[in-house]
Amino acid sequence: MRFEDYQISFEIKKNLAKLGFKKPTDIQFKSIPPILKGEDVLAIAQTGTGKTAAFAIPIIDLLHRGKNTARKDGIKCLVMVPTRELAQQIADVFQELSRHTRVKAFSVFGGVEQDAQIARLEDSIDVLIATPGRMFDLVSQGHIRLHRIEILVLDEADHMLDLGFIKDIVDIKKKLPSKHQTLFFSATINETIKKLAYSLVKNPIRIQISPKDPVSKNVNHSVAYIKMDDKRFFLERIATENPESKILVFVRTKVRAERVFKAMERVNIKSVTIHGDKEQQARFEVMRQFKSGEIKILIATDVSSRGIDIPNVEYVINYDLPDVAENYVHRVGRTGRGKEKGIAVSFCSDEEKEMLKEIEAFLGKEITVMNIDKEEYNTTLDFTEDTNNNWKALLKENEEFQKKKKKPNKKKK
Repeated sequence: MRFEDYQISFEIKKNLAKLGFKKPTDIQFKSIPPILKGEDVLAIAQTGTGKTAAFAIPIIDLLHRGKNTARKDGIKCLVMVPTRELAQQIADVFQELSRHTRVKAFSVFGGVEQDAQIARLEDSIDVLIATPGRMFDLVSQGHIRLHRIEILVLDEADHMLDLGFIKDIVDIKKKLPSKHQTLFFSATINETIKKLAYSLVKNPIRIQISPKDPVSKNVNHSVAYIKMDDKRFFLERIATENPESKILVFVRTKVRAERVFKAMERVNIKSVTIHGDKEQQARFEVMRQFKSGEIKILIATDVSSRGIDIPNVEYVINYDLPDVAENYVHRVGRTGRGKEKGIAVSFCSDEEKEMLKEIEAFLGKEITVMNIDKEEYNTTLDFTEDTNNNWKALLKENEEFQKKKKKPNKKKK
């Protein structure tokens, strides 16, 4: 089936054709019809399979067809997401797909001044994409009114639960009209999110794509056993041998992100970092540089693993294994998106082997181990241009020092 065969507005079909969307992905094929019918939907699908368009297309069509020439007051659709970058990205998708329709979309998120967002909210917004913190602030201040909401979307809802927003989500549901449509979309699901989902929806249509393997078949993922202090050398080698490739590097903490950045800087490899300590405008600029290919290496904490659609990421490097097993799926899902192929490599130190077991238990299978013999391992350590951290240079310096210490001192006459 092709998009042109769907009973959706001509304007949306025109936008899809212009964007190069001809046939729906599996999640789009299974989600669009029930959403158009007004059903509640609980959808789980691998990252990179087109989940955003799966709910954006039918929502835009429903709102466009239901609009009168006289615009009614109030937001019709609320999309809640866990991160600022994802909010902006989803807003961009809505804006692209709603061109030439009567539907207007806008996003609000923290980290920036709220005055401009408040002014924009006065301009008859139909679809609001929001992070929970900023949205709850604006609701409490009276700038966001929820009395006309017809559709609620919780995207990456499991991550919002991880961030502690479950009570807020329940409270928001209480403020909505009793009759509204609820859509859950995520790459992973556990018992907690399943319990929440079924408590908030009415007889949902459950859609699950490739449930046995949450990692996309387009991603070749493997693990390499590397000592913690040697990881920077292996990252340097991958970056140097693939200078034209986009490489997304995941680390566990903000401090680690900056340390890896400094290590790459010492060997003249350009990279950028993104994490919670950066100002929002700086984060947007970093994403722009990486998406455009101006900078080829992005070092990120898990803030960037949820739903962010970065085109043409050839490599995902798990420099540190994630603390939460299911975050592995979200991380490696940044490559191999759509029909593209991708490579994901995890660096596992001795200290991280228990984490690796948890990840494999979550996946339900072992991750392929890269065989690195001793000679190849040492070759990688020799490969580095980091003269300040070159282990051989340090050993040589130490040997020379020890020789000098052993030389007998000449007695003064």
